Amino acid sequence: MLARLAGGAALAVLAAGCASTVRPARHAPHAVAHTAPAAAKLGAVEEGLASWYGEPYHGRPTASGPRYDMWAMTAAHRTLPFGTVVRVTNLDSHRQAEVTINDRGPFVAGRILDLSRRAAEALGAIGPGVIPVRLEVRRLGDGMPGEPCWEVQVGAFARQGNAARARANLEARGLAVRFAPAGGGLTRVRATGLAGRHKALELAISLAADYPGAVAVPCGGGW
Repeated sequence: MLARLAGGAALAVLAAGCASTVRPARHAPHAVAHTAPAAAKLGAVEEGLASWYGEPYHGRPTASGPRYDMWAMTAAHRTLPFGTVVRVTNLDSHRQAEVTINDRGPFVAGRILDLSRRAAEALGAIGPGVIPVRLEVRRLGDGMPGEPCWEVQVGAFARQGNAARARANLEARGLAVRFAPAGGGLTRVRATGLAGRHKALELAISLAADYPGAVAVPCGGGW
């Protein structure tokens, strides 16, 4: 991404991938330095680790709204606008593929991309589970600015006590909160009912000190 994007620190309690199931690495992936935060723009580059997700998320709504198709060339990224096309290079094998960002994740420290199964096959990620990659923005998406309702997801929690504390914290700030079930028994906690993407992005930034994984998503997706 030349301007650099953040892999971003993530909460330790969050699950791998869009709160998705990630296949564990079978060997230590190639060491790769994480790039510093910066705004996304055409030609921007980011390096970090990529995982992949398939069942049981196939057919479930993505954070952008449409249902996840693990046989499409798509991926989840924490910050890039939905619809953005990135060229992904496996830094171990130099295999390349282009994918469209249509989901949010992965929420694991050091991982910057969650690949669809088809994209993972193209890049040789199925066996290792986690691979070192370089992303280059080829075309920016519009980020779904026309969606009327947005939310900020602050985490996906394995323990109900942690989810309840996050909810109480958000409600103390005057925010409406809802729980959304995720795979593996996780519970997503979201500040909801925000009018527009801009307000959701502002709120995500304001919550980042307490919730480094806070991310803006449309109300209609990512259940």
